[in-house]
Formats: sequence, C-alpha cells, structure tokens
Amino acid sequence: MKRLVLWMSAALLLSACSSTHYVRYQQATPTRFPVLHAVGYAVIDIQPGPSRSEKVLQAIRASKLDAYRELTEQVYGQQIQGATTLRDAVQTSNQLQASVEGMVRGARVVQSYPLDNMYATELELDTQVLYDLYRLEGAQ
Repeated sequence: MKRLVLWMSAALLLSACSSTHYVRYQQATPTRFPVLHAVGYAVIDIQPGPSRSEKVLQAIRASKLDAYRELTEQVYGQQIQGATTLRDAVQTSNQLQASVEGMVRGARVVQSYPLDNMYATELELDTQVLYDLYRLEGAQ
C-alpha cells in the first residue's frame, strides 16, 4: 500500500511539472504616449584637455551623457542602496549608493547650449517612437 501511494504521489508530482497549456499575451496599444524630457549639465573648467575649445567639447559630451542618465532614470527608475552602522547606539557610518541601468533608444537632442561656466543638453523621448521601435523589433 505504501508503494502504491508513493508511486501515485511521484506520478502526480511529475505530471504537475509538465504543462501543455501556453498563454499568449497580446499587447494593448497605450491610450496616450507622453514625451519625456531630461537636461544634463557639465562644468567646462573641470573637463580634461589642454585648451578651452577641447574642454568645451568634453563638457558637451558629458552634459549629453548626464541627460541620458536622467532620461534612463525616468524610464527604468533608480536603484538606491543604503547602510547605516551603529555602535553603542551612536551612528558610526552612513552610506548611500545610487545606480541606474538601462538602454534608451529613440531619444533626440532638443538643444545643447553654454550656460555660464557649464554646458547644458536637453533631450526628449517621445514614447510613441519608443513603442514603435519595440513593436518593429518584435515583428522581426
């Protein structure tokens, strides 16, 4: 009797692991497509380079990367990790780390301009373009 129960339990467990039922999801088209905006900044004087012109070019690149980082935060969010250490009920250290990871496609530079000793770059991402890119990628 114990063997029969054991075999039936094993058969039941194995049959539960296999499934012939596959669920297909259909994508629903969003009702609205917001346009996301991001601005990145970079200080010109602290950029590496022997001349002012080269520092400006580096600041333009850095401000563009900063704008992409901000746009990535809007699309994917930002991961925050924190740690606080106490000893004898007295705080001995406090650490906070933030990171962003993701790929942004379809963004465009609206404008890039000097602002005092900084360079600013404005980006926008039309989520309609993003939706179309992902839909085209899925069709291939």
